[in-house]
Amino acid sequence: MRSLSNSMVIFVGMLVLWAVPAHSQIVSYKDSDGKRMFINSNPAVYVARPIKTVVPKGFTLVGNVSRTTPSSSVTPSEVSAAEQINRKKIEEMIREVSARYRVDPALVRAVIQTESNWNTSAISRKGALGLMQLVPGTAQQLGVNDAFDPKQNLDGGVRYLHTLLERYNGDLDRALAAYNAGPGAVDRAGGIPRYRETREYVHKVTDSYFRPGSDRIPRAFDEPRPIYRTVEADGRVVFTNE
Repeated sequence: MRSLSNSMVIFVGMLVLWAVPAHSQIVSYKDSDGKRMFINSNPAVYVARPIKTVVPKGFTLVGNVSRTTPSSSVTPSEVSAAEQINRKKIEEMIREVSARYRVDPALVRAVIQTESNWNTSAISRKGALGLMQLVPGTAQQLGVNDAFDPKQNLDGGVRYLHTLLERYNGDLDRALAAYNAGPGAVDRAGGIPRYRETREYVHKVTDSYFRPGSDRIPRAFDEPRPIYRTVEADGRVVFTNE
């Protein structure tokens, strides 16, 4: 009986093969019950699984939705308009969050330019996310639940940058190095660590920040204030200038 059943499955499979057009693909697999199944997969219709694209609330999707799309349905002028709208919203958020944490907006823009090139959905090889490329651990510590949400990402990233500037008495190079490599690496090195990536990062951000025509705030870091270090009851170390 088992031999007859197998013969019937093969026969049905052959009928399916004869019935489909020559340009189709037949995919064969066994289901959970061990039955042989045949599926007609037409490459002209199905190319690849769609890729989920994260679109922040209130923002406009720019570019293709997935790899299955043969060509973008958005014209260059439409893409430009969408990018301008998104950029304007981000600029408004930057002004607001920079004022809240007393960080020069031009510095925030320079960090964003270097970190993600203004891509709210950016993901680095190391798993850093969003505009200011927050790693999941840091994002969690900063209370950022959705790193792809520009508002949350900016709030966490600028707040973190503020604490680093305070920690290093306004030393911009050390603060940026710590943003890239972590405060521990900067403290151990007594300055910018000898990591090529970190040194290039500091150079790129400062080059963008101090470029001619930049709207940076003059003398933003020329008057460092004393930093006080305290250890709370739970062992957490807190740095503050107040």
